[in-house]
Amino acid sequence: MHVLLGLLGAVVTILYLLDRLGIDLGGLNPFYWRRRRAWAKQYHGDPIHSVEDPIQVAALLIVGAAKLNGDLTAEQKQTAIAQFEETFSLNSREASELLTSATHLLGAPQVIDTQLEGLIARHKDRFTPDQAASIMLMIARVTSADGEPSEQQNEFIADLRSHLRFAETKEGPWAE
Repeated sequence: MHVLLGLLGAVVTILYLLDRLGIDLGGLNPFYWRRRRAWAKQYHGDPIHSVEDPIQVAALLIVGAAKLNGDLTAEQKQTAIAQFEETFSLNSREASELLTSATHLLGAPQVIDTQLEGLIARHKDRFTPDQAASIMLMIARVTSADGEPSEQQNEFIADLRSHLRFAETKEGPWAE
């Protein structure tokens, strides 16, 4: 027993001296390490994964579908803002901010496909059938604002249609 007490006393003395020398011992705490790791994953991760609001997710899907061909055209931007105002019951400033944030979150055109696939997989069950139908309607309007949608956009729309459960009959603002 006295050997165990002597050993524990030596460990405590060494840890105290290391702390006094300025060596950070916080990394030895498993709770601190887990919190730091979670923060690092969140900080270095894709910000699109932190979006939870259904309106923001819908805006990301709409803007993402339009950006599959490259940058948004002026007609697509105006159509998207008009659709956000009409469907989400936003004023023009809020609709413009929603478009800007969605455009910023989507980032580089090289990764839009994977971002949208992950977004669909995470949020496909969060929409009611009416909301899913209005998303599909808005995507169709925005992608065809300056002509026919491209083959890549049509493939994305078909993929989205297969993942979402929706009713094709109603159109209207989002109540939630």
